[in-house]
Amino acid sequence: MTRDADILRAGFEEFGRFINPMIAQRATLTGEPFRMVRAHGGVLHDAEGKAYEDFHGTQAFGHRHPAIALAVRQFLESDIPSWYPSRLSPHAGRFARLLCERSGYDNAFFTCTGSDAVEAAMKLARAATRRPRILGLERAYHGCGYGATALMPPGPFRDPFGPHLPGVETLAFGDVAALEQAFEAGGVCVLIVEPIQGEGGVRAVSDDYVQAACALTARHDALLVADEVQTGFGRSGHFLLSAGWPRKPDAAILAKALGGGLVPLSAMLTRREIFERAYGSDVEDGEAHNATFSYNAVAAVAGLAALELLTEELMARVSELGEWFRERLSSALEGLPLFREVRGRGLILGIELASPDHPWLGFEHFGLPSLAEKGRSPIAPLLCHRLYRRGFYCFPCGHDWNVVRLQPRYFIERETLERFTIACREELEFLCGLT
Repeated sequence: MTRDADILRAGFEEFGRFINPMIAQRATLTGEPFRMVRAHGGVLHDAEGKAYEDFHGTQAFGHRHPAIALAVRQFLESDIPSWYPSRLSPHAGRFARLLCERSGYDNAFFTCTGSDAVEAAMKLARAATRRPRILGLERAYHGCGYGATALMPPGPFRDPFGPHLPGVETLAFGDVAALEQAFEAGGVCVLIVEPIQGEGGVRAVSDDYVQAACALTARHDALLVADEVQTGFGRSGHFLLSAGWPRKPDAAILAKALGGGLVPLSAMLTRREIFERAYGSDVEDGEAHNATFSYNAVAAVAGLAALELLTEELMARVSELGEWFRERLSSALEGLPLFREVRGRGLILGIELASPDHPWLGFEHFGLPSLAEKGRSPIAPLLCHRLYRRGFYCFPCGHDWNVVRLQPRYFIERETLERFTIACREELEFLCGLT
């Protein structure tokens, strides 16, 4: 038996034993088809050969896109160093230049996860302004670092980890008056905003709120950071959705698809002037925030290949296809008593559902009373469970289990989305029949 075959045979159980048994328990309870053994044509295949479309969002170009895999393979077969003791990495330098040319920024910091990049932005803001207060919005998700955790809503992502980073505050979503009051109190170094909250329920910030955020951060010389981990790099149909804001954010965060789905990679893009204000006093200050593998060449090579795939034509396709998909889903699900709306932009969409009022469809019935006590809705997990069997890997929003989050790959065929729409209608209709 080959090493890979042995891992695929026993490694799933080893994950549950030696990494996180609760993840394994969740996957088993929800019926997730987690025993994936092959990726072909951008989709996953299980041991029985059944194909699954992944709507999670990390694999924007599809699983193991051949162009990205080839770029990484060719680099690994060369003798070029991947890590430089000096930290001066030529591949990272080229990737930074091209990212800046595409985005309009002129400074980049690379790391592995969106959470790491958000932490970098928080530190940049405090270092550049020498002020303490960090503002975010309720139901945001900026990652699991200590600074980002302080911006989480109350619940399991936040409560066990207190006391939290001092000076971090969350404001009511969309409340312009609350935002104005927060700035009037003084001491704000940064406001961090997701153009569309992914885990918060696929909720877009309103134009009025964006306008107020741009005006207030400028007036008070505070940084405005757009967390585009879920909306950027083409997902919304734009390289950066925040590029259309009244003023360009002082920093933007990219991750997930940035490494082509093969290599962990994230970036904080900002302006050279802000970087030098924070870290430009001398060479020692210049390395005050760093990470050992920030500039490794393997990640940069994957990012360069992904960036080459992300053409203006592809982003236009994402925008057009996403609008068609949203309208098609809305039309197909209209009239079902558990359906509320489909919202989003490009290929980041959310199906909002109503919680079923029936004891058979509650978490108590499934032997999970703790989830019921936390006020979690079972409806999005139930619909996802039924869609697994139809070959679609969907997910509830982390902070709102009434919403199914959809982030399909950019090259997905319209016929596949039509097949999903039909399956979604049939499975939601079945659930409606049980209430």
